[in-house]
Amino acid sequence: MNNLVWFRNDLRVNDNNSLLQACKNAKNVIGLYCLDPRQFETNKSGFKKTGKFRAKFLLETLRELKNNLALKNIPLYIFHDLPENAIPNLVSKHQIHSIFLQKEWTPDEVKINTNLQELESLKSINWIETYDQFLFNPSDIPYPEVNKIPEVFTDFRKKCEKEAKIRACVSIEQMPTENFFETSNLLPNLEDLGLESFKLHKKSAFPFRGGENQALKRVENYFFETENLSAYKKTRNGLIGESYSSKLSAWLANGSISARTIYWQVQEYEKQVCKNQDTYWLIFELIWRDYFKYISLKHGDKIFKLDGILQKQYEWKINDKAFRQWINGNTREPFVNANMIELQKTGFMSNRGRQNVASFWAKEQQQDWRFAASYFESMLIDYDVHSNYGNWIYNAGVGNDPRDRKFNIKRQAEMYDGKGDYQKMWLK
Repeated sequence: MNNLVWFRNDLRVNDNNSLLQACKNAKNVIGLYCLDPRQFETNKSGFKKTGKFRAKFLLETLRELKNNLALKNIPLYIFHDLPENAIPNLVSKHQIHSIFLQKEWTPDEVKINTNLQELESLKSINWIETYDQFLFNPSDIPYPEVNKIPEVFTDFRKKCEKEAKIRACVSIEQMPTENFFETSNLLPNLEDLGLESFKLHKKSAFPFRGGENQALKRVENYFFETENLSAYKKTRNGLIGESYSSKLSAWLANGSISARTIYWQVQEYEKQVCKNQDTYWLIFELIWRDYFKYISLKHGDKIFKLDGILQKQYEWKINDKAFRQWINGNTREPFVNANMIELQKTGFMSNRGRQNVASFWAKEQQQDWRFAASYFESMLIDYDVHSNYGNWIYNAGVGNDPRDRKFNIKRQAEMYDGKGDYQKMWLK
């Protein structure tokens, strides 16, 4: 049997279940990644769906994926083309029997899958999709149906922690040398994708490169070399530098590392170095990430709708001038401005910053949160569709926040930037 692994947001060799299944009892295995031109188009809010920061990180990730697969004697095709074009060609050329891929359920991805499966040339293909982006596998959570997942995070977390187990990581054996052949080493650059090239900003809190090896290197450094994990909960609301939080979100977002890998590394750290509330808190955040994925799975397209999953109606406005002021860091709130300028210059913003700028936009300005969410989608290195939209509906009061809270931004600035160092850094 000849198998194709279609990589999407699972850009790793370690702990990749689609890759594992494809390699079992296969005669030949090839990989494919499509730099889909639709991902680099301008959306209806006027932004590129994938902006320059995440695109650069993605290209770096693909280089490492290609090299890491080659070490397993698996060739990777990378095409700047639609999957609807690339996949039928490869299926014909390599006489593919089965296509293995990570299970996705958001509209854009589902539409592409439907387009492909309706093609006459692919009617006989066996499609094997695997839920592989969770910490808690959907088969293992203590809810018999997805619509039974609770609307409050704490209820979900406590029940899963008590009743669900985290699966072990998987690894693949090396394929025979005759499986490998050279594919083009030429990757498009940012200009080819319609984006501008840029240099890393010297003040960036995210000075890291994309790729599986880089993700594992960051775990090694943040956990075992510096032992920063031992203080994670105390420092995670920081604003300056690379050390205040794990910064693993970008690698998690494109699947360079799995949530399970991080979980089991935390377990190892707790055995070897230290176990405290700080080490647990990184797992707590991984569960939040899972929760937003499950809420997306449960509610479908509602996470993209103005009234959210609560179907709650507010008097939303959209003022273009206010939007430009928010994007460019020109509002009445210096703390908001500093965070928005950091995002504009670096493609990254702290968790604390994200909560504040979202609260300002949705709760104080009462502006349509979807425009802001699409801006984040374009700009963030670590954009993840479920976390981004889950957090935005949460902060806008149409999601999973039972308290519908609004931030006192001046008080937040005093608490987290008491000396004003962060604001001075970005507002010079």
